[in-house]
Parts: sequence; C-alpha cells; structure tokens
Amino acid sequence: MCEADSGDRQKQAGWLKKAGVVFLAVSLLCSVSLCIFLMFQVGRLEEDVGELKSLLEEQSARNEEMTSQKKSEADVEDTENSGSDAAEGDNSDRQQEPLQVETIPEEAQVDSDLELDENIRKIYLTFDDGPSSNTDKILDILAEYDVKATFFVIGKTDQRSREALVRIVEEGHTLAMHSYTHKYDEVYGSVESFAEDFTKLQDYLYEVTGVKSMVYRFPGGSSNKLKARKLEMREYIDWLNEQGVVYFDWNVASGDAAARTLSADEIVKNCMDGLKKNYKTSVILMHDASGRPTTVEALPRLLEEILSMEDTVILPITGNTRPVQHVKVSDEKENEGSEDIGSQTQEATED
Repeated sequence: MCEADSGDRQKQAGWLKKAGVVFLAVSLLCSVSLCIFLMFQVGRLEEDVGELKSLLEEQSARNEEMTSQKKSEADVEDTENSGSDAAEGDNSDRQQEPLQVETIPEEAQVDSDLELDENIRKIYLTFDDGPSSNTDKILDILAEYDVKATFFVIGKTDQRSREALVRIVEEGHTLAMHSYTHKYDEVYGSVESFAEDFTKLQDYLYEVTGVKSMVYRFPGGSSNKLKARKLEMREYIDWLNEQGVVYFDWNVASGDAAARTLSADEIVKNCMDGLKKNYKTSVILMHDASGRPTTVEALPRLLEEILSMEDTVILPITGNTRPVQHVKVSDEKENEGSEDIGSQTQEATED
C-alpha cells in the first residue's frame, strides 16, 4: 500500500515538474513573442514619428514661406498707401543707397515744334498717386506704344517706388509732383505747411532721380472744396508762382478715382467723351495707384483710340505745355480747359 502511494506521489511530482517546465516554456515563449511584437510596434511607431516629423518640417517650411510671402505682400501694400505710409518709410529709406539715373536719351526728348504747333491737337496723359505696382505695368504699356506721359507722384520711399521713379525719368516721361503726404489737412494747413510738404517731395525726387521737378498738381485739384483747406487756393498758387513752378489741373476726367471701381469700358468711354470737346490742349486725369487695376486694363484701348485720331499727338508735360488750370493764374484766358469743370470738382476731391 505504501509502495503504491509512493509511486503515485512520484508520478504526481513528475507531472508537476513537467507542467512547471511547460508553463515556464510557454511563459518564456509568450514573453519572447510579446517582446518581438512590442519591438515591431516600436519600429512602426518610430517610422510613423519620422514621417510625422518630416510632415511637420515640411508644413513648418510652408508656413514660413507663406508668412514671408504675406509679410512681403503686406509691406508692398503698405508702401502703396498714400500719407502715413510715405512718412513711415522715410526713416528706413535713409539707409538705402541713392539710385543713379541715366541721362534721358535724345530720342526721348519732346519736339518743341509739336507743342508750339497750333494746328496739332495735344493730348497729355497724366497719372496721379503713384508710384505703385500698377506704375510698372503702365510704363510697360506706354513703352509698347512708344508714348510718353506725366506722372504726378507722392512721397513713397520704398525701394520699388524709388526704382519706378528712376524708370519714369529714364524712359522719357515727365516726373511731376502731387504733394509728399497727400494728407489734405497737412498740405493745406497753412502756406508754411504747404511749402514744407512741397520742398520735402521736390528734394526727395531730386535725391533719387537727379531731376528737380517744376510741375505740380494740387491734391484734389486747384478747384477743390475741401474742408481741410485753411486758406484760399490763391495763396498756395501765389507761393508756387514765386518758386517758378507751374501747376496743372485737367479738362478730361477718366473717372477712375470714383468710389466705385469703374470698368475698363467705362474709363475709355469717359476719356473719349471728354476728348470730343475738341480742346486744343487736353489733359486727361488718370491714376496709377494700386487700387486702380481697370485703369491698366483700359490704357491699351485708350491709346489705340487716341493714336487713330488725325492731327493729334500724345505728349508729356514740359515747360512749353500750355497749362490747364481750374483757377486762373491771371485774368488772361489760357485755353478752353477751364470750361465745364463743375462735374470734375467732386472727383478731384477723391484724387
């Protein structure tokens, strides 16, 4: 009996040993399998992390590029605002090297005989409120049609504007003045503030281009009814006369300064309707500010219409140009340009 019990216990102990060995083997196998699985998962996670890191780096690079682009666009847009932007750019501009302007080629000079020929109708294209990104586009179009114009500029001092000023001069156009700040309350605050603003712009243009401009257009035109104007226009005009500076208004308005953006068709129609009045000297008011894209669009068709007219030339304003002025310098009637300006006065205040 005891021998039988002893044998059973040995068998049980052997079974337990085997069970223990199997359990340990299974546990070890499971542990190894789990380790292998975890290592595999870790490998996949590392790959995923690497991919995510690459995506994040690419996204970061794109964000930096977009931020840089937006900043660049914002800087450009800022420089295209009249007034405060011009003043802000003044300090940073002092660190820039002056741009050098070449002498205007002989062929770009206006034939004085054309200006003095009473049998030829003279048309002067004038652009206010630049330079801007549109100025380069307009200069490209004028070059394509071999036409010279007049640019009444304000005090924009960023690099692109400086380069546009130089290009205006080098390509034979007339560089004229439209106030430094274009802020009516500052320009028309007093004769002294007017003179300060004028001198600042004239000196700046000379610094950049080597040209001392002697042609001026009042912000809002000489017939403006601005509340910001503290004195009669005669006092500002008298000051310009003392400096030997000639001011120009216009007798044909494109309408592109209206609050509503006109279509290119409307701009061309306004100009051609104005030219039907048959002034011997026609000065067309247009704008090359950044917010006037349809002016650029309208220009080629307008040039083609004018160039198809008989006994007509398009010229830049020079010292020989007969002034078109809403407020007369003297009692002598300069030309028919003073007629029918009432409808233009409101638009002038938007200039």
